[in-house]
Amino acid sequence: MTNYKTILSIGAGAVALFQSACKNPQQNATNPVKPVIVTDALRYDSDDPAIWINKTDPSKSLIIATDKDADGALFVYDLEGKTVKEKVVSNLKRPNNVDVAYGLLLNGKPVDIAVTTERMTHKLRVFSLPDMKPIDQGGLDMFVGETEPEFRDLMGIALYTAPKGEIYAIVGRKNGPKDGYLGQYLLEDNGSGAVRATLVRKFGSFSGKKEIEAIAVDNELGYIYYSDEQVGVKQYYADPAKGNQQLALFATEGFKEDHEGISIYKLTDSTGYILVSDQGANRFQIFSREGTKSNPFEHTHLKTVPVMATQSDGSEVVSSSLNETFKHGLFVTMSDDKTFHYYRWEDIAGGDLKKK
Repeated sequence: MTNYKTILSIGAGAVALFQSACKNPQQNATNPVKPVIVTDALRYDSDDPAIWINKTDPSKSLIIATDKDADGALFVYDLEGKTVKEKVVSNLKRPNNVDVAYGLLLNGKPVDIAVTTERMTHKLRVFSLPDMKPIDQGGLDMFVGETEPEFRDLMGIALYTAPKGEIYAIVGRKNGPKDGYLGQYLLEDNGSGAVRATLVRKFGSFSGKKEIEAIAVDNELGYIYYSDEQVGVKQYYADPAKGNQQLALFATEGFKEDHEGISIYKLTDSTGYILVSDQGANRFQIFSREGTKSNPFEHTHLKTVPVMATQSDGSEVVSSSLNETFKHGLFVTMSDDKTFHYYRWEDIAGGDLKKK
């Protein structure tokens, strides 16, 4: 005998699923979120972006992006995705990742900086913002004294600004030991107005499965996150005085291939979202920035967002209002067609997440 109640129940469930997909098209893999702007193309290989906010006039903020090659560059874009040609830094030896920080004291004056890893020279390169002038006397040597040459090939970087204003570079490499994969360096004036770097610690466990590239820092909460590719995202204290213990491992399920770019959307000083690139699936997995009441280091998976950017590696997000297009923040991610995509935060958030 036909069970009409069961048929009706299944039908109602199908309708509910269909309605949910219509309300949240960004969660449907066949309807990825579209960028509002795609940048001018690079020459070689797009890899990682950083966003510098012009605090005097946010509409004049800049995106600094790596063109990864032996004859590479830092490209600089405006909020329309157009290249600011006079600010482009050429002749870099395979720049990999880039990050920005505000107010490094040089000659007693605060200077905003962009820092990139230069893989082939094993150096950090440091440039002042917004003029993109070198302030590193040719570069800062990293991981000096490593017995394995490949342990000096630089990749990831994130900058941490401590509560008292000290700025640290958290630096990763193409390969490294099972423990102490990352280096944390204090950046400061060398006494003549240029930047020097002093190693403070090596920390961070490595699974050995692939590599560690993506790094992000939460300045307000004092945490470092990095992607141990094909394993998950690991969390540590940013303050070296708090020790080197691993606080969390999350984002361990539901990724097609590599865990890549990490970026943090901040609603308040303590709440918001952590976005992690699910590179092989052309989508981002989004987790809670804050922990749960029972576990401050438990980051709940909230949403999966497919995007038009393909094979996305590096990404960055800010929650500040920049202009009429990006009223609630800007999410920038690389695409492997030599471009970077700009998304409005509200398009990523949809009806599921909050906006500032």
